Amino acid sequence: MKLTHLVAMKAIILATALPMAAQADSLWHPASNEQGFTYHPDHFKSTKTRAQVLAEVEAARKDGTLTLMQRGLPVPIKSSAAPKTRQQVVDEMRSEAPEAQRARLELYSGG
Repeated sequence: MKLTHLVAMKAIILATALPMAAQADSLWHPASNEQGFTYHPDHFKSTKTRAQVLAEVEAARKDGTLTLMQRGLPVPIKSSAAPKTRQQVVDEMRSEAPEAQRARLELYSGG
């Protein structure tokens, strides 16, 4: 009986200690304040090397996204589809269903 009691006690201690161990490596820790958490940037562990990060920054500088991000502007989404010609867009608008045309005009006219 004593052995099972000891094993059960160890299992309970382990089960309650594991979540705390997992939180020690995270950036966010629970706190008993109004905010409910604390932020610890020193707990961040990167998988990238310094050279990889510098290469990404240089690529962002070259394509202009770094400037946009520094100003807090949204970065344009790069499409993988081939761009449409002007004639393709005009043909699509001419063959548009009446409901879709009404919805588009309402969207762009603001009412």
